[in-house]
Amino acid sequence: MALFSAQYLKEGVSAREALSWAAFDFANSGYTTVVLTAVFNAYFVSVVCADASWATLLWTSVIAASNILAIVAMPLIGAASDLKANKKFWTVLMSLVCIAGTVGLAFTGSGTVWLAIIMVVVSNFAYNVGETLNSAFLPEIADPRSMGKVSGWGWSFGYCGGLLTLGLSLAVVTLMQGQGMSAEDYVPWTMIITAAVFLLAALPLALWLKERATPRTQAAFWSLAEESWVSLWSTFKSLPKHKNFAWLVASGLSFQGGIAVVVTLAAVYADQAMGFTPDETILLVLLVNITAAIGAFAFGYVEDRIGHKNALIVTLFIWIAMVVVAYFAQTKALFWVAANLAGIAMGSSQSAGRALVGVLAPAKDRAAFYSFWNMALWVANIIGPMTYGMITWATNNDQRLALLCTGLFFVLGLILILPMRLQKS
Repeated sequence: MALFSAQYLKEGVSAREALSWAAFDFANSGYTTVVLTAVFNAYFVSVVCADASWATLLWTSVIAASNILAIVAMPLIGAASDLKANKKFWTVLMSLVCIAGTVGLAFTGSGTVWLAIIMVVVSNFAYNVGETLNSAFLPEIADPRSMGKVSGWGWSFGYCGGLLTLGLSLAVVTLMQGQGMSAEDYVPWTMIITAAVFLLAALPLALWLKERATPRTQAAFWSLAEESWVSLWSTFKSLPKHKNFAWLVASGLSFQGGIAVVVTLAAVYADQAMGFTPDETILLVLLVNITAAIGAFAFGYVEDRIGHKNALIVTLFIWIAMVVVAYFAQTKALFWVAANLAGIAMGSSQSAGRALVGVLAPAKDRAAFYSFWNMALWVANIIGPMTYGMITWATNNDQRLALLCTGLFFVLGLILILPMRLQKS
């Protein structure tokens, strides 16, 4: 708790409260790490869909469907939570929905395609909404001069949650594999572990995080629909006045497409292109999470020193280097190098983006601006994996070509961030 000292926090924010906010990153990172990155995505392709030629495309389509649902619902929820000042309520509610959906994944197996689809859509939608609203608390917690540090601490702590969840999952997988059991035996247990860690680690937020915004209406939620859309449309029309934020959204829309490919298809690529076994893939992602935690933590300090924009540019160059190394990797050892480059860049780039939104968003419309930011990321989460899936489908599962095309997302993101100009504080 020494990290969250008063000099880095806004007046009135306690170290316990800041740690409770960061604990939510710890809580939900297990979901993305185990379900989307390391275990369930490969399980969906190889077991649920029995390695069908369309399996990778279907997985990317399912992720796209959940993101489309979030795009439709989040503007209403984000704007309404601004008006009613109840971001915490929605964060807790969506966490419970995500946990329930993850438990549902424990009942999937060979031939349960529709059950798997429904549970992934529900859980990923809820994860997206909860993550967005939790991020909107950042400007209420961190001192403006320490936004990068505090955001980085949250991302770094989050990767520790992913490490814990994945480590427990690896122990279960290794034990059950040693007893001759199959993926249909041990993957359901990894889903239960993921849901349990999420529930326990999210409790501090529910207990101690304060809602500091002031309600601007007492109307019922559904009656806020028209007012919310009017507010969001007004925010959208004001984007020309917020050119820096517009450039950030355009850049995030691009580079997040590449990140989404890495998050949702890393295990599939390791399995299909590099010949990794399930336990090797889990170990790979486990160690990459360590790299990501270090990267997010260290870049938080670098970011406050060199500037949010410059830190983001550095991470995009690292992403481009990662794609090049992974494309030419013919051995597992070289692929490990590429994976750890991705780890360094992943936490730091997402942390930098979140901090930049906090710097650029007007105080009264933070949830709405974070909603716009996350809507751009969700669109990218559709475009990136779907592009990858379409390329593999059209090229008879050429995973390497699909990965090379992914690098273009990072190049375009780098180009689009360059015109952004930030005032020095």
